[in-house]
Amino acid sequence: MSAHTQTAAPALQLSPIVAGAWRMADWNFDVGQRLHWIEQALELGIDSFDHADIYGDYRVESLFGEALAAAPGLRERIRIVSKCGIKLTSAQRPEHRIKSYDSSAAHVRASVENSLRALRTDRLDLLLIHRPDLLMDADALAHCFEQLKAEGKVLHVGVSNHTPSQLALLNARHRLATHQIELSPLHLAPLDDGSLDQCQDLAMRPMIWSPLGGGRLFDEGDAHASQMRAALTAVGARHGEASVATMAYAWLLRHPSRPWPITGSGRVQGLRDAVAALAIRLSAQDWYEIWQAAAQREVA
Repeated sequence: MSAHTQTAAPALQLSPIVAGAWRMADWNFDVGQRLHWIEQALELGIDSFDHADIYGDYRVESLFGEALAAAPGLRERIRIVSKCGIKLTSAQRPEHRIKSYDSSAAHVRASVENSLRALRTDRLDLLLIHRPDLLMDADALAHCFEQLKAEGKVLHVGVSNHTPSQLALLNARHRLATHQIELSPLHLAPLDDGSLDQCQDLAMRPMIWSPLGGGRLFDEGDAHASQMRAALTAVGARHGEASVATMAYAWLLRHPSRPWPITGSGRVQGLRDAVAALAIRLSAQDWYEIWQAAAQREVA
């Protein structure tokens, strides 16, 4: 085991539902509306907000930071997650010749500094490596994490969209706090590829992006999505006529890895649908009824 390994890091704390800011640039909110959205989330018990440096063509963090600057003291009431490691070709980053991944210490440090400036904060509560870099130097990245933590610029670190072996390589050198993965009734891979098994084994609560299939769950022209809505509606009828969205979140929350789902909506009702799932406890048969519609088969 590497000398970089940390075994006594304090546990990551996030709100049970995390508000995702991925599409904030598309919401066309002015500063006041962005601030109101943050405040509404807080009223619902959501104090954690998910970002990435690339969101909105490298603009979303600045939009969120403007809202924080309009309300002094708000930063102390929230937790900020951001991700780095993807280089997009963009007018905002003219030095990026092609789309690529970069987990080098130089890029990670520069990305953190950019995110701190854009978000108008002195720290990130959680930093994630957005995609697995085939050229990752695990020892160098672990050392970078240690330095950023020692400087107080990052409190926790983790990864996103990594395979179990990729996560294990880095986790052996620096204790990771979470793994952010895609999971929904329309994307079941983490249930079978070892990702959620690994999270339980490491006592690492996963974060879940695209819990509603990126909106595909509500596509009227998608036959599989229509089957899923029917199944979620049927189970929801036994749980106080809960909405399709609420039942999709409840299905995720039932998993013993204790995931943190990330919303993707600027609508307060979208936040309410997610929070409502916290009051629902599905039976194993309820869960498998939804899984069966998702997998389009019975268990073997």
